[in-house]
Amino acid sequence: MTAPAGPTVHLPNPDGSTRAYRPRTEPRAFTTGAPLVSRTVFSAAHVVADPYADTTPDSPAAVDWDATLAFRRHLWSHGLGVAEAMDTAQRGMGLDWAGAAELIRRSAAEAKAVGGRIACGVGTDQLTGPADLDAVRAAYEEQLALVEETGSQAILMASRALAAAARTPDDYLELYAHLLRQASEPVVLHWLGPMFDPALEGYWGSSDLDAATETFLEVIAAHPDKVDGVKISLLDAQREVDLRRRLPGGVRCYTGDDFNYPELIAGDDRGFSHALLGIFDPLGPLAAEAVRLLDTGNTEGFRKLLDPTVELSRHLFQSPTRFYKTGVVFLAWLAGHQDHFAMVGGLQSARSLPHLARAYELADGLGLFPDPQLAAARMTSLLAVYGVTR
Repeated sequence: MTAPAGPTVHLPNPDGSTRAYRPRTEPRAFTTGAPLVSRTVFSAAHVVADPYADTTPDSPAAVDWDATLAFRRHLWSHGLGVAEAMDTAQRGMGLDWAGAAELIRRSAAEAKAVGGRIACGVGTDQLTGPADLDAVRAAYEEQLALVEETGSQAILMASRALAAAARTPDDYLELYAHLLRQASEPVVLHWLGPMFDPALEGYWGSSDLDAATETFLEVIAAHPDKVDGVKISLLDAQREVDLRRRLPGGVRCYTGDDFNYPELIAGDDRGFSHALLGIFDPLGPLAAEAVRLLDTGNTEGFRKLLDPTVELSRHLFQSPTRFYKTGVVFLAWLAGHQDHFAMVGGLQSARSLPHLARAYELADGLGLFPDPQLAAARMTSLLAVYGVTR
């Protein structure tokens, strides 16, 4: 049993009251190690803003490159892969294509230097207004070429511009077929649900998820040699399992379900999911330790370690889900991975103080902070800024 730490932290409740919380005194011990074996696991990583930049929410992102790359080295040191320039990195929510392109170049070079695994998001976010299908195709091609030039694996992200321009499932079939033929190496196809980005409603040509699934599977079946795997982010465990069982042999399923990841990664007698998760940004060392138990065949130990993290994940990803990045960056600050709680696009304001307080409480209970006293001090300083002095 962990003994109570020094001063009590008084955390705010939504009704204006406070509750006393005593932080833990000792961090959980995590060890670094080699890449994982039984599952391919990517953490979608956040970017660290430059707090000294004189910017506005409408300005191009100002990134602290040293801190951003240091966080990726942290993930690689625990054997995790890095999914770069994804939704977690605020693509389309503070990070524009110019910033994402620079992030991809720098992270890919860093991955080569340290021997880390990396896959990078390919989208169409250089398109800032209405675009037809030819423009969408050209935008995808530009980004695919850049990612492949860096030597990174490509993740074909769901595109807001394509969702707006496409009129039928055939539009998706034709465009993705073209991109897969062009790809020099197998890619990951990314299906991000509208809970993460409302502009993606009706992706694959239908708001009926059963119909959309058929189109998605048709894309894969036509080019299985060019599809390494699929990332499913629909927050529907049974739908992911059903789709996983219908994938062609050799095509992996990477879960993006931040609500049900332990059961999906553990799998069943008919298969399992690999992982490409935003929640593995704050959970990185713990997640790696859990998967190492799977590497030894210890599924029970894996679930025992990872199941308790679901409450924190569901809290961070609660509706509006797209603002989960705020909680991810907040926990990185408390954990000492960056010196401030500022975000590109000013997104640090996207979650309430009671929400952040609960995230702190849950993360501290899991032992996620390397220095619990530092985390408590930073939490206390934030409370003071908000006027919570008790």
